[in-house]
Amino acid sequence: MFRDLLQEAYTAMRHNRRRTALTMLGMGWGIATVVMLLAYGTGFGQACANIFANFGTKLVIVVPGKTSMQAGGQKAGIPVRFTQEDVEMLTTNLPQISRITPEVSKPANVQYDTRVFSWQVTGNNPNVFDVRSLKLDQGRFYNLEDQIQRARVAVIGSEAKEKLFSGRNALGERIRVDGLGFEVVGVLSAKMQEGNDDINRVVYVPFTTMSDLKDTRYLDSIWFNYQTPEYERLELAVRGILAVPHKINQSDRQAIRVFNLMVQLHQFEMITMGLKILMGFIGTLTLGIGGVGLMNIMLVSVTQRTREIGVQKALGARRRYILGQFLAEALTITFIGGLLGVVLAYVVALSVGRLTLYSAFAKNGEAGDIRLIIAPGTLIISTVILGAVGLISGMIPALRASRLDPIEALRHE
Repeated sequence: MFRDLLQEAYTAMRHNRRRTALTMLGMGWGIATVVMLLAYGTGFGQACANIFANFGTKLVIVVPGKTSMQAGGQKAGIPVRFTQEDVEMLTTNLPQISRITPEVSKPANVQYDTRVFSWQVTGNNPNVFDVRSLKLDQGRFYNLEDQIQRARVAVIGSEAKEKLFSGRNALGERIRVDGLGFEVVGVLSAKMQEGNDDINRVVYVPFTTMSDLKDTRYLDSIWFNYQTPEYERLELAVRGILAVPHKINQSDRQAIRVFNLMVQLHQFEMITMGLKILMGFIGTLTLGIGGVGLMNIMLVSVTQRTREIGVQKALGARRRYILGQFLAEALTITFIGGLLGVVLAYVVALSVGRLTLYSAFAKNGEAGDIRLIIAPGTLIISTVILGAVGLISGMIPALRASRLDPIEALRHE
């Protein structure tokens, strides 16, 4: 019976080729719109994820500030100072931490030959390479042995290398940082850089060596990665651990400032989800227009084939057979048009390539641009929407055809 329904649907479609082709075109354009809009939403989400991955997602930065509340007998306005003991306390009491590093930095004069620039020099533990999601372009990063020996080695950013060496090989060369000689052992890959941000001009040196340039007793900040899905509780946990030794109020956000990049990432994920829903809704409305066109064509087909339906009923055809006959025709048109629409969406996605977003105002920001990503989930959602629209559009004419009175149908001119 199913094969007979498809055969009759094919015969009806072939009999009205132009009408069928135009209807398929409308359904194909509608599903292509749905797929491309959902692909845009997915691409926007991926672009945001790439931007945050540039700096590290599961990353927390703890910065000392000044107290804004009285606590422990101390008045407000007292500066908070971090030391290595705070790093050890966080490591001991916060098992979610996977990597942690203190940071001390300062602006310094960096010189090679006759070229002198004022850049940020920062001292960290070797694991800052993973903490800050750094990538090497050349050479190596300083290691634990360099840290223990207080070796005067440096790893420079990509822009620092270009400005100091003008395309020449930097590895093994010696630069001077505030008059002290350092050997360049590595060059970092370029990171996304907004405006005048000096992220690609930073010079990294071992934390122990940094004491030759600046007093490292007090830390400028503490950076750490963590492994827990409950990132919302980390800020309160960090303040709770550090509040006691520093005699500050645990809820004083100004005393200890905690920046968790996952919070911002989650906010962008919510925006992306809202964008996907909006895009899907707009695409569904567009596809609905194609569905209205399909419904009209099928109603016309029912009117033109009224006598045929009367003959079938007179010969014993049941209502469900008539219903299935017209529904099969509508769904066949729907899914052939849908297949053509998906192919069109893939062609457009490959042709468009990259849509400028983050690279418009950030150097090396191409990874933060939007690409039309047609994910498997996008195809599943689009297929469900297509099936629903096709079913509704075909069901109404099919019901009308199945309910025709055979005597009145036979009299129809």
